[in-house]
Amino acid sequence: MEFVKCLGHPEEFYNLLRFQMGGRRKVIPKMNQDSLSSSLKTCYKYLNQTSRSFAAVIQALDGEMRHAVCIFYLVLRALDTLEDDMTISIEKKIPLLHNFHLHLYESDWRFTESKEKDRQVLEDFPTIALEFRNLAEKYQVVIVDVCRKMGFGMAEFLNKHVTSEREWDKYCHYVAGLVGIGLSRLFSASELEDPLVGEDTERANSMGLFLQKTNIIRDYLEDQQEGREFWPQEVWSKYVKKLGDFAKPENVDLAVQCLNELVTSTLHHIPDVITYLSRLRNQSIFNFCAIPQVMAIATLAACYNNQQVFKGVVKIRKGQAVTLMMDATNMPAVKAIIHQYMEEVSWLSVHGTVSLPCVSLLQPHQTVWTLLALRCGWWSPVGPRCLFPGQAVGSQARMTSGLITGASLGYYYFCLL
Repeated sequence: MEFVKCLGHPEEFYNLLRFQMGGRRKVIPKMNQDSLSSSLKTCYKYLNQTSRSFAAVIQALDGEMRHAVCIFYLVLRALDTLEDDMTISIEKKIPLLHNFHLHLYESDWRFTESKEKDRQVLEDFPTIALEFRNLAEKYQVVIVDVCRKMGFGMAEFLNKHVTSEREWDKYCHYVAGLVGIGLSRLFSASELEDPLVGEDTERANSMGLFLQKTNIIRDYLEDQQEGREFWPQEVWSKYVKKLGDFAKPENVDLAVQCLNELVTSTLHHIPDVITYLSRLRNQSIFNFCAIPQVMAIATLAACYNNQQVFKGVVKIRKGQAVTLMMDATNMPAVKAIIHQYMEEVSWLSVHGTVSLPCVSLLQPHQTVWTLLALRCGWWSPVGPRCLFPGQAVGSQARMTSGLITGASLGYYYFCLL
């Protein structure tokens, strides 16, 4: 079925075939688990069960960093499972979140009352905690600190909605920005990356915020159906009285306008993302960090101006995802990918014909852009919506708010140098 979806996208078809025939191992080498303890094997089993997007890139990390990040992920997955479980009363959930980090040093603590699909990480938490205690102390310190801060942050938002964009940033910091900060500290502690990577918390935070906001934007309908609301009221209240009103057919135009405003706001994290990625030196860490980021910008481009966000699921094609995974292995390629999707979002905005004065600054990468132009129609998340650089906007484009102006695009392009 995935090959059929790629028929209109030749490069994706080729890359999907190449990926299936062994190309995957060049980007994500297969991990040998023969020498692992039974408890660590169990942890990797849980990793594969609970994460479709991160499991492969985590297992491709070099050396002891692989185990540290695996355990870090599972600990935070367990914490997140508690937060997401709507069957647990707030009175019971708050102390669970506050004290969760303490259970890492207990040999027999587990939680068996969760109804969430990932509840196995809570029910068998002793196995995860055991492997946590087997990590070097320099990694334990980071994981405990992030877990404690995240637990308190999650508890803070149990009783309140995300009202302003500042509150949105704060919530995303607690649930994702702290992950970016923690990972960066782990990278530096391993000495695979420079100390600056772990010290620059602002850029590390932006890495997490960009991913989390993308997920929140994309998951509007799913969150509504589960009784969760994460879109900032400061933005959506300009369009409707209740966030759930966006799902009503008569409000589709207003819904898309609000969607575009949030996508545009989220794109402001791109300069920090580029700065962060440009500092990485270890190839496995670069792949681990870059692949989710390019997936996120492709997802944002797919969501922009797309009313399907309010009707179902918006996903990039598997062939497109494979192409991004295989290409996002160096900084020039990542910049090319970002450039492409910024062009697409620009086209979809009301000023799609806006001149891009800073494109001339990209001449050092002209070869990359030339190749990109040849590929552009194949990579697009929504094929017919993609134009080659310089093409005019067709009459089918919806005139919406949340515009990408020439000035803001110029700033993004300057960061691509």
